[in-house]
Amino acid sequence: MKINTRYHEEIEVNEEEKIFFSSGIPGFPNEKEFVILPLGSDSPLSILQSVNNEELGFVVAEPFSFYKEYEFVLEKSVENQLNIQDEKDIQVYSIITLGESLSTSTINLQAPVIINRKIKKAKQAILNTETYHTKHLLVNNNKQKGQEG
Repeated sequence: MKINTRYHEEIEVNEEEKIFFSSGIPGFPNEKEFVILPLGSDSPLSILQSVNNEELGFVVAEPFSFYKEYEFVLEKSVENQLNIQDEKDIQVYSIITLGESLSTSTINLQAPVIINRKIKKAKQAILNTETYHTKHLLVNNNKQKGQEG
């Protein structure tokens, strides 16, 4: 099927590539079908693109590419909602807010997008922790222990 996109113009995607958010994404409860589109062959960034709204595309990345120590425990309700049986079936993305450069761009580690790759169900989970917040610097070469970043 063909879809119009925010960053890739019109493209062809397979029906099997669609990811279903049963409750939508916070702020967009009616947008339930998305696809992940790479931004380039060697870029860690992708686009979480709405299938039905070409203007709705989020820049995302696997957070472990930028924060190797990133870890969290999913609430049982999220595991149940996504029917997660094996953690190998999980794919995690974080939404990126682009600044004028990579050094001013931020990554949301408090609300990861969790995808059950096996059944193509997803949810943006809000972590109940003070460890992570919504605006960690994407690039922070001067990070010291105890600094936010």
